[in-house]
Amino acid sequence: MTGTDPKTDLQTYLQDARDALLWKLEGLSEYDVRRPMTPTGTNLLGLVKHLTGAEALYFGATYGRPFAGTPLWITGDAEPNADLWARPDETREQITLRYREACAHSDETIAALPLEAIGRVPWGGRAETTLHRSLVHMIAETDRHAGHADIVRELVDGAAGLRTSDSNLAPGDAAAWEAHRVRVEEAARQAHRKSP
Repeated sequence: MTGTDPKTDLQTYLQDARDALLWKLEGLSEYDVRRPMTPTGTNLLGLVKHLTGAEALYFGATYGRPFAGTPLWITGDAEPNADLWARPDETREQITLRYREACAHSDETIAALPLEAIGRVPWGGRAETTLHRSLVHMIAETDRHAGHADIVRELVDGAAGLRTSDSNLAPGDAAAWEAHRVRVEEAARQAHRKSP
């Protein structure tokens, strides 16, 4: 049996989710990375912007290691939902660079502290947490939003899958996927007709 290092395992899963999220922006126009694809305005660049603040908080301020230039929307000095969309004067490059910088800062915190290190979440009742719990939280948070990005990207241009080198999807061309979608739609209709 091979040995394992829990901190390395957790950080690997977090990095995989980060990479999947950023991959969803590749090859798209400025409009397509910003356009709202749901009634609540979910968009690809907004998801990256939101996770920048989450990284800054959970691995920065929580452990007394503030991220330089913590986004204004974290300090309460911004309009509601400011972290979920990009203004015209904010470039994709600025937002993705800030995300990468926040992630690098997070990685420094993770490297510097043991999993048992205690931090205080800087809002609400300043609840205590551990680095282990912060890592688990950020893996869940990043994967959740990477899942949103999967759906948004598929709605934008049909691109689907985990990453360029591993789609993580069953094999099939466009015709096979359309046949699958039609079969799923028909099953939903049949189930609806049978429901009371």
